[in-house]
Amino acid sequence: MKLIILRSNLKEGLNKIDKIVGENLNLPILKNFLIETTDNKIKLSATNLELAITNFISGKIIEEGGLTIPINIFSSIINNLQTERINLEVKNNNLIIKTDNYQAKIQGIKKEEFPIIPKINNEQNFLEISTSILKQSLCSIISAAQMSNIRPELNGVFFDFQINSLKLAATDSFRLSEKTISNNQFKTQINKQLKTIIPLKTIQEVIRIIKENDDKILIYFDANQVLFKNNDLEIISRLISGDFPDYQAIIPESTETEIIINREQLINAVKLTSTFIDRLSEIKISIKEKTKNIEVYSTGQGVGENQYLIPAKIKGPSLEIVFNWRFLLDGLKNLNSEDVVIGLNGNNKPAVIKSPDDISYFYIIMPIKSS
Repeated sequence: MKLIILRSNLKEGLNKIDKIVGENLNLPILKNFLIETTDNKIKLSATNLELAITNFISGKIIEEGGLTIPINIFSSIINNLQTERINLEVKNNNLIIKTDNYQAKIQGIKKEEFPIIPKINNEQNFLEISTSILKQSLCSIISAAQMSNIRPELNGVFFDFQINSLKLAATDSFRLSEKTISNNQFKTQINKQLKTIIPLKTIQEVIRIIKENDDKILIYFDANQVLFKNNDLEIISRLISGDFPDYQAIIPESTETEIIINREQLINAVKLTSTFIDRLSEIKISIKEKTKNIEVYSTGQGVGENQYLIPAKIKGPSLEIVFNWRFLLDGLKNLNSEDVVIGLNGNNKPAVIKSPDDISYFYIIMPIKSS
């Protein structure tokens, strides 16, 4: 293999694949990435056996070929080079890096020993969606997911395709978020309902890598895998087996107390009052009937206490409710509206946070039970 490539193209390609390369004592080659030529393109691939990312970059191909090399060494060299034009050549399973004033030789492993990147078996089941819609939707729900060794079904994002809509949901059992994408926002060949759980790590990489100005991305599904694909990128991942929690049962059909409040003011109040919060992360909200404000209150043993009054429109009976302030803040940050609606049914039942103008998204948070 012999290539001439721009440093900026190479660096961008490496940045897309390097986060999944890690230590593996049983299979050291997973510390490597694969660089090869295919269909007049330069292909960079990395895998951890659960997730694989392939990025195609442009460059001048003088001779075809490929090699796997340690990504940490190669990336360190590329990041520190000052020259934009780089020559790469494979000789005797070594990668030779040359610029006008620099040369290095990295010992590699022949490409045939690199794990095979899996393929989607059914290329008919795909969904085409704008990258901006997909990225914004995933960002709005991902904070509610968590890594769990006990309940692997919580380790991902639930894709619930219902032909006329796509629902994305995530939960850690203490909070839940759901985003609905209507069928006028995507195109698809899928003609039946499809439910699957995509690992959290995969979703994090999709959010990190795809750009909102990349136009469209295709999502392919088969029984065990999912593929995110556009012109220069492929992210393929195993799916999580098992059933996602039946969360519909906890969504409040109605609420006794409703608050309409300025989102930025409430975010500021939560951040400010959290200064006094101890390890329990508790923040108390006091709502009083027939008043025009709510009180956000916190205290820390041996530290002090504070309270913040915020104007609000209140309907329903008075109550005091306690939340984990970080969970509450996550839900507020995921909304884009000027005001938010908070619906409550007492101080021990799920609270729902949503926009007054957008029915496509909601965030549910469990209160901390009062003693």
